Amino acid sequence: MKLGIHVARFTWPGGPPTIAEDFRRIAVAAEEAGFDRLSVMDHVWQIRVNGPPEQEMLEAYTALGYAAAVTSHMQLLTLVTGVVYRPPGLLVKQVTTLDVLSGGRAIFGIGAAWNDEEARGLGLPFAPIAERFERLEETLQIAEQMWSGSEEPYEGKHYHLERTLNVPQPLRRPRPPILIGGGGERKTLRLVARYADACNLFNSEELEHKLDVLKRHCENEGRNYDEIEKTVSYRFDVGPNGENVGRIVEDLGRLAEMGFTVAHGQVADMEQITPIEIIGNDLAPAVANL
Repeated sequence: MKLGIHVARFTWPGGPPTIAEDFRRIAVAAEEAGFDRLSVMDHVWQIRVNGPPEQEMLEAYTALGYAAAVTSHMQLLTLVTGVVYRPPGLLVKQVTTLDVLSGGRAIFGIGAAWNDEEARGLGLPFAPIAERFERLEETLQIAEQMWSGSEEPYEGKHYHLERTLNVPQPLRRPRPPILIGGGGERKTLRLVARYADACNLFNSEELEHKLDVLKRHCENEGRNYDEIEKTVSYRFDVGPNGENVGRIVEDLGRLAEMGFTVAHGQVADMEQITPIEIIGNDLAPAVANL
């Protein structure tokens, strides 16, 4: 079982003057602890499950570029990009840039977007849900075309690109892995089966059912279900002295039996660094062979 750390809050005791240093300490400690990947949210306001909208939030790809500069081998991604916030040609260019500057460590995390409140607040595009999924599929097609080296035009229902030139190409070949977030059974998981290298699901009682749905979509698409990396959102709360590590090992063992190979989520009190170190010393070795 691989572990991923998700940095979804930038509200730390030092306030904005220390955000850069606090983020650096977290990223470096996570890499030293053996985390396979680091992600940030693609939000411009804090989401309410984490705190009020007025809390600090950084733009995703700028933050990942900074994380790339202070780390050397963790994979980097958004969990996940809201497809409608950026034109797809620019978005693919941003992910390509992250991949090149990180030495080939970018993952393209993407989803249909959901936070209309922040979109309205800052004047970002936010289409009705059916259209967002249409745009998501077209964006996935554009990404594949731009990363293939093709410069041919792309003509879709919503996007029209005259020349899909993308130079330099990503270092990661044949392209950065595509991860689609969400568990929608009719659309999201169908797109996973058709386009993605990985999925991300919320940890819930429906996990086995969601995997069964994904398996059926793979059968319909002629896709090998086992080729898709299954990642699950998981909150790591090891306790002040690591007293919860045993329970977490059991949880991750259960998830591994379902077929999940990556547990990815927030670490409680990560800015204190000690919880990250406990994960590196006690948790990561215990789940490495799950």
